[in-house]
Amino acid sequence: MSKKVRLGIIGLGQQGGTYAKFIADGLVPNMVIGAICDSDPGKKELAAARFPDAPFYDDYITMLESGDVDAVVTCVPHYLHPEIGIESLKRNIHALVEKPAGVYTKQVKELNEFAASKPGLSFGIMFNQRNNPLYKKLKEIVDNGEIGAIRRTNWIITNWWRPQGYYNSSEWRATWGGEGGGVLVNQAPHQLDLWQWICGVPKSVYSKVAYGFRRDIAVEDEVTAVVDYGNGATGVFVTATHDLVGTDRFEILGDQGKIVVENSKTATVTRLVKPERELSDGMDMDDVRKLFMGELKAEDYCTTEVIEFESAWGGQHAGVLENFAANILDGTPLLAPGSDGIKGVRLANAIHLSSWTGREVPLDFDEEEYMRELNKRIREEGKFAERA
Repeated sequence: MSKKVRLGIIGLGQQGGTYAKFIADGLVPNMVIGAICDSDPGKKELAAARFPDAPFYDDYITMLESGDVDAVVTCVPHYLHPEIGIESLKRNIHALVEKPAGVYTKQVKELNEFAASKPGLSFGIMFNQRNNPLYKKLKEIVDNGEIGAIRRTNWIITNWWRPQGYYNSSEWRATWGGEGGGVLVNQAPHQLDLWQWICGVPKSVYSKVAYGFRRDIAVEDEVTAVVDYGNGATGVFVTATHDLVGTDRFEILGDQGKIVVENSKTATVTRLVKPERELSDGMDMDDVRKLFMGELKAEDYCTTEVIEFESAWGGQHAGVLENFAANILDGTPLLAPGSDGIKGVRLANAIHLSSWTGREVPLDFDEEEYMRELNKRIREEGKFAERA
């Protein structure tokens, strides 16, 4: 193999076109466009105009067997990610799947198991937010125990506003059979991943989800989920696509500090000098009076640090592509191993299943029950075949 990975881009839509431009503009120095594939005949002319040196294919299997590519990225509808990932790995082609890794855990498990049988190949997922320096730093702070044991988390991420025209732009968008869901599988997978990556995987979830609440769609556009971490700690996740103003606020409360993130750009980290219970047990009523009167010195109890990073647009995605290529070329550890993709899918599935059944659902839920409920909704749409 050359010192540059030849990437096959499957799907020349918004994401695929963006990645192709990143590579063509030199933002991914260890990667070149090996080939482009799209089943839409109109994309052939577009590809020829923008990326004239890249061979074009209308069938991804033909591209995989052409010898033109060392690796692929799957910029296609969600249901196809596991299938294309497996077919690529079968042919000893490295695979980078877009988020989400799939629509339901059963199909993502098949992908993960097949990838595990090919340990010599690179298998990654496009969780570009893991390349956000702010979230990398916050994970380090939590992992190092700097705010103690987590007691509560909450993320309000409602700045995913989408107008009705967005949903009308494609027959498969915002459908159960074509896309597999709404905001949980389209816009919010990055936050579902970061939430678990930083704070840990919950044990169960109870959710209230609205389907077609403020948009003329069948899938969810409003979500409130409460998770239980199994040790008394809880978390709340709120997301929507109809909040024109939008909020992005992430809080992590530990027993020795707190992190508050605003707009995924600025984090205020408060570290207590002792665990909160020790501070509480050491206070008498005079201390309580001074506390409420504002007479205590804050530095006697905590320190506060503000962390802020500027992240250039496109740098996170280009960084994941570069890291994926480096993993292929020299074994550099992956920022986002493909096997991690199942975690966000599992949580999204559990949130859906809880709302469909009206009960708290464990994260090791019955996959067959989930499939029955999903296929029920696909049948009611009457547009797509049921899933196995």
